Amino acid sequence: MASRVPRHAPGGTAPMSRRKVTVGLAAIPIAAIGLTVHRSAATAQSNQKEHQTMPANAFVYTELQASVPFTDVPWEKLNAAIAAQPGFVDKTWFSGLGNHSVGGLYGFASVDDALLYCTDFFPALARDFGVAQTTRVFDNQATEEASAAMDAPHFGGQVTTEPRAFVYTEVQVAVPFENAPWQDRNPVLRRQKGLLSKIWLSGHNTNTLGGLDAFDTVENALDFAINEFPKTTATMNAAFYTRVFDARVTEAASRGLNSPYYL
Repeated sequence: MASRVPRHAPGGTAPMSRRKVTVGLAAIPIAAIGLTVHRSAATAQSNQKEHQTMPANAFVYTELQASVPFTDVPWEKLNAAIAAQPGFVDKTWFSGLGNHSVGGLYGFASVDDALLYCTDFFPALARDFGVAQTTRVFDNQATEEASAAMDAPHFGGQVTTEPRAFVYTEVQVAVPFENAPWQDRNPVLRRQKGLLSKIWLSGHNTNTLGGLDAFDTVENALDFAINEFPKTTATMNAAFYTRVFDARVTEAASRGLNSPYYL
């Protein structure tokens, strides 16, 4: 099993001071994490390099129910701990537009590695921060062709313009991806203003349909999430979930974990 992240700083020092972080309308105390992992930093770097060329056969979506400006997120320490997790391939950090939630989209070598992360490491992280959390696991096998056709960098797409915003979508349906009309949907998406690439997502054990869309501007991302995507879900007669993330503030952190959007 993956190692839990202790609350104490490296070298056995005392816990770091507590601070107030706004979550919604309330302020709650969150213990800042001193990220000691059982593996050394050198081992984490070795693990990261080892998996850098591995394909991401599963994705994990995470989001913490916290409001933390990304400049206050200890992402350097978090990156070292995340990179040491079994099967880790890459991560693109997320910072919620308007609410400063913290999360990301991760690539893992296998669904089993992804599930281990979601059942062991990430819940421990959320517990240390004292906040609720969201995780989703997606099996990439069925969606590879559809994502590659939308220039997804995880599947060979060339990054010619770095994203300035991401939109995460998930529709409350259960449709095996082989039955999803992605061949019809992709040409429509290609006409969406500002869309750079799309990763199609198919929920592990749920067959929910969704994706991660990279945009050239925050404005175009908002237009898609607020105006265009609801039209699609209305034709499906289904509830849906959207999130918009500001990619400008998370670039350095994402580069530190091999995000293919910034290579």
